[in-house]
Amino acid sequence: MELMPALRLGLLNGWLLMVPLVLADGILFLVFPKEIVARLWDRSGWSQKQVAYTVLGKLFALITIALLVLTPLKLGSPVFIAGVALVALGVAGVVKALFDFRNTPLGQPVTRGVYRISRHPQIVSASLVILGATIAIGSWTALLALVAARALSHFSILAEEEACLRQYGEPYRAYLERVPRYFVFF
Repeated sequence: MELMPALRLGLLNGWLLMVPLVLADGILFLVFPKEIVARLWDRSGWSQKQVAYTVLGKLFALITIALLVLTPLKLGSPVFIAGVALVALGVAGVVKALFDFRNTPLGQPVTRGVYRISRHPQIVSASLVILGATIAIGSWTALLALVAARALSHFSILAEEEACLRQYGEPYRAYLERVPRYFVFF
Protein backbone atom coordinates (compact mmCIF):
# COMPACT_ATOMS: atom_id res chain seq x y z
CA MET A 1 0.00 0.00 0.00
CA GLU A 2 1.15 3.50 -0.74
CA LEU A 3 -0.21 6.89 0.18
CA MET A 4 -0.82 8.09 -3.37
CA PRO A 5 -0.04 5.76 -6.26
CA ALA A 6 0.63 7.07 -9.75
CA LEU A 7 -2.64 7.94 -11.47
CA ARG A 8 -3.38 7.03 -15.08
CA LEU A 9 -6.30 5.76 -17.09
CA GLY A 10 -6.16 2.10 -17.97
CA LEU A 11 -8.15 -1.06 -18.56
CA LEU A 12 -6.55 -2.82 -15.59
CA ASN A 13 -7.41 -0.18 -13.02
CA GLY A 14 -9.46 -0.47 -9.85
CA TRP A 15 -12.71 0.33 -11.63
CA LEU A 16 -12.60 -3.19 -13.07
CA LEU A 17 -13.38 -4.67 -9.66
CA MET A 18 -16.46 -2.46 -9.38
CA VAL A 19 -18.02 -3.94 -12.53
CA PRO A 20 -19.54 -7.01 -10.79
CA LEU A 21 -21.28 -4.78 -8.24
CA VAL A 22 -22.62 -2.42 -10.90
CA LEU A 23 -23.81 -5.34 -13.03
CA ALA A 24 -25.45 -7.15 -10.11
CA ASP A 25 -27.24 -3.99 -8.93
CA GLY A 26 -28.21 -2.96 -12.45
CA ILE A 27 -29.59 -6.32 -13.51
CA LEU A 28 -31.48 -6.89 -10.28
CA PHE A 29 -32.92 -3.37 -10.29
CA LEU A 30 -34.15 -3.97 -13.86
CA VAL A 31 -35.84 -7.29 -13.10
CA PHE A 32 -37.23 -6.48 -9.64
CA PRO A 33 -40.73 -4.98 -9.44
CA LYS A 34 -40.73 -1.17 -9.52
CA GLU A 35 -42.27 -0.98 -6.04
CA ILE A 36 -39.30 -2.86 -4.59
CA VAL A 37 -36.75 -0.59 -6.26
CA ALA A 38 -38.69 2.51 -5.17
CA ARG A 39 -38.71 1.18 -1.61
CA LEU A 40 -34.92 0.82 -1.74
CA TRP A 41 -34.46 4.50 -2.58
CA ASP A 42 -37.19 6.11 -0.44
CA ARG A 43 -35.74 9.16 1.35
CA SER A 44 -38.98 10.75 2.55
CA GLY A 45 -38.95 12.11 6.08
CA TRP A 46 -35.23 12.85 6.20
CA SER A 47 -34.05 16.04 7.91
CA GLN A 48 -31.91 18.62 6.11
CA LYS A 49 -28.97 17.63 8.31
CA GLN A 50 -29.31 13.99 7.30
CA VAL A 51 -29.49 14.94 3.62
CA ALA A 52 -26.45 17.23 3.97
CA TYR A 53 -24.33 14.51 5.59
CA THR A 54 -25.43 12.06 2.92
CA VAL A 55 -24.42 14.47 0.13
CA LEU A 56 -21.05 15.08 1.78
CA GLY A 57 -20.56 11.32 2.10
CA LYS A 58 -21.34 10.92 -1.59
CA LEU A 59 -18.64 13.47 -2.43
CA PHE A 60 -16.07 11.32 -0.61
CA ALA A 61 -17.50 8.27 -2.41
CA LEU A 62 -16.93 10.06 -5.74
CA ILE A 63 -13.33 10.75 -4.74
CA THR A 64 -12.93 7.05 -3.97
CA ILE A 65 -14.41 6.09 -7.34
CA ALA A 66 -12.20 8.60 -9.16
CA LEU A 67 -9.13 7.08 -7.51
CA LEU A 68 -10.32 3.59 -8.48
CA VAL A 69 -10.77 4.70 -12.09
CA LEU A 70 -7.32 6.30 -12.23
CA THR A 71 -5.22 3.79 -10.26
CA PRO A 72 -3.82 0.55 -11.72
CA LEU A 73 -4.47 -2.72 -9.93
CA LYS A 74 -1.52 -4.29 -8.11
CA LEU A 75 -1.85 -7.49 -10.18
CA GLY A 76 -0.32 -10.60 -8.64
CA SER A 77 0.44 -8.94 -5.32
CA PRO A 78 -0.97 -10.02 -1.95
CA VAL A 79 -3.06 -6.83 -1.78
CA PHE A 80 -4.63 -7.69 -5.14
CA ILE A 81 -5.54 -11.21 -4.02
CA ALA A 82 -6.98 -9.94 -0.73
CA GLY A 83 -8.90 -7.24 -2.59
CA VAL A 84 -10.43 -9.68 -5.07
CA ALA A 85 -11.52 -11.96 -2.21
CA LEU A 86 -13.30 -9.04 -0.51
CA VAL A 87 -14.94 -8.02 -3.79
CA ALA A 88 -16.28 -11.55 -4.34
CA LEU A 89 -17.60 -11.76 -0.78
CA GLY A 90 -19.19 -8.33 -1.08
CA VAL A 91 -20.92 -9.01 -4.40
CA ALA A 92 -22.35 -12.27 -3.05
CA GLY A 93 -23.61 -10.37 0.01
CA VAL A 94 -25.23 -7.64 -2.08
CA VAL A 95 -27.05 -10.16 -4.27
CA LYS A 96 -28.27 -12.15 -1.26
CA ALA A 97 -29.40 -8.99 0.56
CA LEU A 98 -31.29 -7.71 -2.49
CA PHE A 99 -33.13 -11.02 -2.91
CA ASP A 100 -34.00 -11.04 0.80
CA PHE A 101 -35.27 -7.47 0.40
CA ARG A 102 -37.32 -8.39 -2.67
CA ASN A 103 -38.88 -11.42 -0.98
CA THR A 104 -40.24 -9.41 1.94
CA PRO A 105 -43.85 -8.23 1.53
CA LEU A 106 -44.11 -4.46 1.01
CA GLY A 107 -45.97 -3.77 4.25
CA GLN A 108 -43.39 -5.51 6.45
CA PRO A 109 -39.89 -4.60 7.63
CA VAL A 110 -37.10 -6.62 6.03
CA THR A 111 -35.84 -8.94 8.76
CA ARG A 112 -35.17 -12.28 7.02
CA GLY A 113 -32.08 -13.87 5.52
CA VAL A 114 -28.91 -11.81 5.93
CA TYR A 115 -31.03 -9.14 7.61
CA ARG A 116 -30.94 -11.41 10.67
CA ILE A 117 -27.24 -10.65 11.19
CA SER A 118 -27.10 -7.05 9.95
CA ARG A 119 -29.76 -4.36 9.64
CA HIS A 120 -27.91 -3.01 6.59
CA PRO A 121 -26.34 -5.94 4.74
CA GLN A 122 -26.51 -4.17 1.37
CA ILE A 123 -24.37 -1.31 2.66
CA VAL A 124 -21.98 -3.64 4.49
CA SER A 125 -21.60 -5.81 1.39
CA ALA A 126 -21.20 -2.89 -1.04
CA SER A 127 -18.61 -1.45 1.35
CA LEU A 128 -16.71 -4.75 1.19
CA VAL A 129 -16.64 -4.51 -2.61
CA ILE A 130 -15.28 -0.97 -2.54
CA LEU A 131 -12.86 -1.83 0.27
CA GLY A 132 -11.60 -4.77 -1.77
CA ALA A 133 -11.08 -2.55 -4.80
CA THR A 134 -9.19 0.08 -2.78
CA ILE A 135 -6.97 -2.62 -1.29
CA ALA A 136 -6.36 -4.12 -4.75
CA ILE A 137 -5.03 -0.77 -6.01
CA GLY A 138 -2.92 -0.36 -2.87
CA SER A 139 -3.95 3.22 -2.13
CA TRP A 140 -4.15 4.60 1.40
CA THR A 141 -5.74 7.77 -0.02
CA ALA A 142 -8.59 5.79 -1.60
CA LEU A 143 -9.02 3.84 1.62
CA LEU A 144 -9.21 7.04 3.69
CA ALA A 145 -11.75 8.55 1.26
CA LEU A 146 -13.83 5.36 1.57
CA VAL A 147 -13.71 5.50 5.37
CA ALA A 148 -14.85 9.14 5.28
CA ALA A 149 -17.67 8.29 2.85
CA ARG A 150 -18.90 5.42 4.97
CA ALA A 151 -18.60 7.38 8.23
CA LEU A 152 -20.79 10.12 6.75
CA SER A 153 -23.23 7.56 5.32
CA HIS A 154 -23.92 6.54 8.92
CA PHE A 155 -26.26 9.56 9.11
CA SER A 156 -28.30 8.32 6.16
CA ILE A 157 -28.50 4.92 7.84
CA LEU A 158 -29.83 6.55 11.01
CA ALA A 159 -32.40 8.42 8.91
CA GLU A 160 -33.47 5.19 7.24
CA GLU A 161 -33.90 3.51 10.61
CA GLU A 162 -35.97 6.44 11.93
CA ALA A 163 -38.23 6.23 8.87
CA CYS A 164 -38.64 2.46 9.32
CA LEU A 165 -39.44 2.95 12.99
CA ARG A 166 -42.19 5.44 12.08
CA GLN A 167 -43.53 3.14 9.38
CA TYR A 168 -43.38 -0.25 11.12
CA GLY A 169 -43.56 0.70 14.82
CA GLU A 170 -42.99 -1.86 17.56
CA PRO A 171 -41.97 -4.82 15.33
CA TYR A 172 -39.15 -2.68 13.93
CA ARG A 173 -38.15 -1.46 17.40
CA ALA A 174 -37.81 -5.10 18.50
CA TYR A 175 -35.72 -5.75 15.37
CA LEU A 176 -33.45 -2.79 16.24
CA GLU A 177 -32.83 -4.26 19.67
CA ARG A 178 -32.21 -7.77 18.37
CA VAL A 179 -29.99 -7.24 15.29
CA PRO A 180 -26.77 -5.20 15.08
CA ARG A 181 -26.70 -2.23 12.73
CA TYR A 182 -23.72 -3.23 10.61
CA PHE A 183 -22.54 -6.69 11.53
CA VAL A 184 -22.23 -9.16 14.34
CA PHE A 185 -20.59 -6.83 16.85
CA PHE A 186 -21.63 -3.31 15.76
